[in-house]
Amino acid sequence: MTTFTKTILFTDTDGKARFKDEVIPLGEGSPAAMLSELFASGGYQLRHSPVGFRSQFHCTGAAAQWVFILQGRMGIGLQDGTLREFKAGEHFYSADHLPADATFDAALHGHWSCQIGEDPLVTLFVRGT
Repeated sequence: MTTFTKTILFTDTDGKARFKDEVIPLGEGSPAAMLSELFASGGYQLRHSPVGFRSQFHCTGAAAQWVFILQGRMGIGLQDGTLREFKAGEHFYSADHLPADATFDAALHGHWSCQIGEDPLVTLFVRGT
């Protein structure tokens, strides 16, 4: 069966953001155009980040979201020092929420993002429901 790899940024049991991969079956459609099941969404936003952009540590908002890199390169930094780069045409699913009953601590929770290279970063955020 044909599959799609969904890269997920999530909050682990220790409260720290990590990456993992999940396989989504593409079992619908035809051999010429294999499709996944239809997933609901809650809207989308486009973002332009200029050269030099870097956020502070933060968690994903209330709704998890797909992040698609449309132009440029995006870095995602984790508390453990991991820096993962995504370039135009790549994606990840951002779901690193603040643990229930936790108060945000920038030394423990979340991730930061940045623009990498000479081109501005253009991203598409598609919220889940």
